[in-house]
Amino acid sequence: MDAVKFKLTIAYDGTNYAGWQVQRTGVGVQQRIEEALAKLFPSVRHIHSSSRTDTGVHALGMIAHMEIPRAECKMPVAKLPLALNAHLPEDIRIMAATRCRSDFHARFDATGKQYRYYVWIHHAMNPLLRRQVWLVHSKLDLAAMRAAARHLLGKHDFASFAGTRNYEMESTVRTLTRCDLVKRGALLTFIIEGDGFLYKMCRSLVGTLVQVGRGKFSPHDVKQMLARKDRRAAGMTAPAHGLVLWRIFYGRNSRRRLETDQNDAGSS
Repeated sequence: MDAVKFKLTIAYDGTNYAGWQVQRTGVGVQQRIEEALAKLFPSVRHIHSSSRTDTGVHALGMIAHMEIPRAECKMPVAKLPLALNAHLPEDIRIMAATRCRSDFHARFDATGKQYRYYVWIHHAMNPLLRRQVWLVHSKLDLAAMRAAARHLLGKHDFASFAGTRNYEMESTVRTLTRCDLVKRGALLTFIIEGDGFLYKMCRSLVGTLVQVGRGKFSPHDVKQMLARKDRRAAGMTAPAHGLVLWRIFYGRNSRRRLETDQNDAGSS
C-alpha cells in the first residue's frame, strides 16, 4: 500500500477510560482516536502506540503512529490535529502530528519513558487537582524517601514492584535512570525515567516510597525488596489517577534502529 506515515503526540485525562487499549469491556482512549480517524480517513482502522496505560492513568506525551493511504492524504499535516480534535471528546487531544520515516515504529523505536506521579500532602484535597493527585494526609520524610529512591536506580530485577499478570513475562529486569522527588508547597512530584516499565511498576514504586516516608519501611528495606523478587515483599500500589505518562524518548540507540543497522551491515 502506498501510504504516508504520521507520528502523533497525544494527551488525555484517563478518568473516564478503561486505559489506552481498545477493550472488550469499557472504552479505551485508542478506540476513540480510531473512531475519529475513520471519519476523516475511511481506510485507516488502527493506530500503534508507544505504550499502554491502565484504567484512570493520564498521558501528556503518548506517541502513536498511523499510515494513511496517499490517495486519502489530501490534508496538510499542520491541520491534522485540528481535524482529529474536532471529532474527539474534550478529554482527549492530539497535541502534534508530524510525518515520519516509513520504518518508524512508536513502540519499538522508543528508547525510554518518563512518568510523573503527583502527591498532594495536606489535610484537605485541592479540589482543582482531585483527578490528578493522590491525597496523603500525613507528613512525609523526604530525606528517607530520596535515600530509598537511590537504591532503585540502575539495572535491577523489578519483579517485587510488578503487578500480577495472567501471562509470564520474558524478563522483569529494567533500568531506572531517574527517580527524583520534587516538592513545591503541598505538591510532591515523582519524576521516574527508565528504559521500560512493568505492569503497575511506577505506582508500586511510588506507593512503597510513600510508605518509606511514613516510616513503615526504611530506605535499606527497599534494597532488600529488590533482592526478594516477590511482589509481596514490597509496599502498596499508589492510586492510578496520580500517574501521568509524561514523555517517550527516541534516539539512534533504539533497539529497532540497531537491528535495522545490523541487518543492513550484514547484507552489504
